[in-house]
Amino acid sequence: MPDDGSIGGVGCNSDNSLIGSSNGSDSNVPAANQLIPVSSEERITLVVDNTRFIVDPALFAAQPDTMLGRMFGSSLEHNFTRPNDRGEYEVAEGISATVFCAILEFYKTGAIRCPPSVSVPELREACDYLLIPFDSQTVKCHNLRGLLHELSNEGARQQFEKFLEEEVLPAMVASAQRGDRECHIVVLVDDDIVDWDEDYPPQMGEEYSQIIYSTAMYRFFKYIENRDVAKQVLKERGLKKIRLGIEGYPTYKEKVKRRPGGRAEVIYNYVQRPFIRMSWEKEEAKSRHVDFQCVKSKSITNLAAAAADGALEPPANIVGVVATVEAQPAVALEEDGAVGGMGASSPIVPPHPSQKETYPEVQLPPEDLP
Repeated sequence: MPDDGSIGGVGCNSDNSLIGSSNGSDSNVPAANQLIPVSSEERITLVVDNTRFIVDPALFAAQPDTMLGRMFGSSLEHNFTRPNDRGEYEVAEGISATVFCAILEFYKTGAIRCPPSVSVPELREACDYLLIPFDSQTVKCHNLRGLLHELSNEGARQQFEKFLEEEVLPAMVASAQRGDRECHIVVLVDDDIVDWDEDYPPQMGEEYSQIIYSTAMYRFFKYIENRDVAKQVLKERGLKKIRLGIEGYPTYKEKVKRRPGGRAEVIYNYVQRPFIRMSWEKEEAKSRHVDFQCVKSKSITNLAAAAADGALEPPANIVGVVATVEAQPAVALEEDGAVGGMGASSPIVPPHPSQKETYPEVQLPPEDLP
């Protein structure tokens, strides 16, 4: 049963009602972030998290772009929202009553004050669900760190989408025009100079990398939270095998060392720069598949039949080697100082025993009496 108990919070009365009345001020000019009150005689009951909220639907009509504005902004007779058997509207499934009470304040004052018991990500998720803008003008929060983190995530998404369209996508198109189905992009700052020696290029495969000179993008990818946002955007755009991080990239040759035998070793100067790696290959599994020719197997699967035919008997020379090893005295084994009676420089792997070779009889020691 829905709870009729009151919920604390600005905008909710003792009976959980939010009506479009004035705020008691005699001024006709609304304050900043405050909406002009709207009032009507009609009331509707919203049920959120087993709690009833009696509201004025005219408040929602002032915000037609939000979900509640679309649900109750027009005439209820022609609205797709239908009440339950009690004439109440069950909305905002999954949102707590405390969060919903704070969100209702947006329709009265134009701002949301985040309750201390509500986390900023929870409030952000509720605002996204109800199509309420989440920005510094709309949300007022005591936890500035949490608020700025959510604002940075939104700003990072918008910024990376701009980077993707203007700088990253042209590099991906250049790789696709060469027939490649993946791309490795290194982001350098505007002042970086890449000067490789033609006779001694780097040996790490950097020649296949795409280079983007952008100090702004370098600063963007410096934060791991921004890299997580960028990875999510690339995943939403249908790309696969996405990797973002920081790696060393060779810029210019510092010196050349000569090794014994005349071999040259080149030392390059490396700088730590962000990289993006992604793939758009559709038949990834088939690219690694190899078709083998089907031939008749010559392997022996029936060991009993093979023993009867003598197929498992070792060659004569191998049997002779076994006999020679067994004929060596125990004193020679101790003098060689190696396991198996042979020197450490020439180990011998004993062959598999023949089926005609009898197993030696081993005398087990008697059990010790208690």
